[in-house]
Amino acid sequence: MIPKYYIIKKDIINKINNEEFSNDGMIPSERELMQMYNVSRITVKRAVDDLVNEGYLYRVQGKGTFIKSDKVKHELISIISCTEDIIRMGMTPSKRIICHSVIKADKLRLKRLQLVEEDTVLMLKRVYYADNEPLNYTTTYLPCKIFPGIENYNFEKESVYDVIENKYGAKITRATRTLEAVLAMDDIADNLGLNPREPVILFRAITMGIVNGREIPIETFKSYYRSDRFKFYINQIK
Repeated sequence: MIPKYYIIKKDIINKINNEEFSNDGMIPSERELMQMYNVSRITVKRAVDDLVNEGYLYRVQGKGTFIKSDKVKHELISIISCTEDIIRMGMTPSKRIICHSVIKADKLRLKRLQLVEEDTVLMLKRVYYADNEPLNYTTTYLPCKIFPGIENYNFEKESVYDVIENKYGAKITRATRTLEAVLAMDDIADNLGLNPREPVILFRAITMGIVNGREIPIETFKSYYRSDRFKFYINQIK
């Protein structure tokens, strides 16, 4: 039986993705959530605590709980695939598909990929391995109207970047990325071989590319990296 806190947690995530909360980014209070879901304060607190730990929400003492935005950006220098990262570390890469599905884009994906209502995206959930040890859990969204038939490729064997560049002729130009430390929960912890609430690095990105002579968003993703197996480096030049 699925725990009530988990059902509430997933519903709040869906509401965040579909921008169903207030314009100031604040979610309902614990009391309001208790009434909304007809559950105890303990159940609501467990769901909200998990969402704070996973980087979806943050608390402001005396004010409430807010949706975490991506307004503060950090650019990492190179844009390479996870597979290339693993090879550069001198390890053998492999991948496992958790989910491969075409879905209707929610409001967050519509905004980040500059899509319109009813547009669809390919949602890919994959675990990347280095020498057969899990390294990261990545959820990727690719716009189907930009890459028609993208769902027919086997991304357990093929690279997303190779396919969109070599099969569709898109040229990757730049990416806006954010990094933060969060705690691994639920399926993230399970798929990365971690204990719940162990620290991981959450890496979000919107990737831009040239398609038909125009620069547009071509991908958005988030990756949870095991902090005990991976480090990010930034080379700075004066």
